[in-house]
Amino acid sequence: MERLPTGISVLDRELDGGLPAGSVVVLKAEPASQSELFLNTFTHVRETLYLTTVRSPDAVDDALERSAVRTGDPMIEGVDGETPLEETLDRAESVPRAGTVILDSAEPLEAADPVRYRSFLDDLRSRVDEANAIGVIHALKRGTPSPNRVATEQTADVVFDLRTTVTGTEIANRLAVPKFRGGAALEEPVKLKLTDTVSVDTSRDIA
Repeated sequence: MERLPTGISVLDRELDGGLPAGSVVVLKAEPASQSELFLNTFTHVRETLYLTTVRSPDAVDDALERSAVRTGDPMIEGVDGETPLEETLDRAESVPRAGTVILDSAEPLEAADPVRYRSFLDDLRSRVDEANAIGVIHALKRGTPSPNRVATEQTADVVFDLRTTVTGTEIANRLAVPKFRGGAALEEPVKLKLTDTVSVDTSRDIA
């Protein structure tokens, strides 16, 4: 099965070269985390369609311009109409071949009727698979999750769970990959440094 790199070297090593082509990935993270670094990095590896449901396209473009990570030149489009599910699918018709589509973020879409939302996820999966691409859904953890969050994670082929712990002396970031269709899930989380880039944290934990 063809693997497409994420652009994050430590992940690509752990995942035997990257993600299976045609996969839908859910990136779960706290709103105050540095999860946008992952999205920025994904744009560098391949041609990317970046669909934003919360920030404006100009805000996304400005953030990419100011990012210290290597970014590409994604096509950035806003999803802000009265029918966001349909609008997202219409825009996803132009998923680049063997490219990446980023959906940032899932919350406005997960507010939809459950039946319509599940149908939307199936259609999105089909578009990603047909393009032999990678789909990335940015799913923020906040309060009580939407009932549709279960459907988001069930439909996904891969789940990245970014866990940020703040103590009096340290901010620790660990990335768990509890679900990986088409490969082996990681046996333990990877400790990362998320400053202005994504790198491996080589410091040792002190019990």
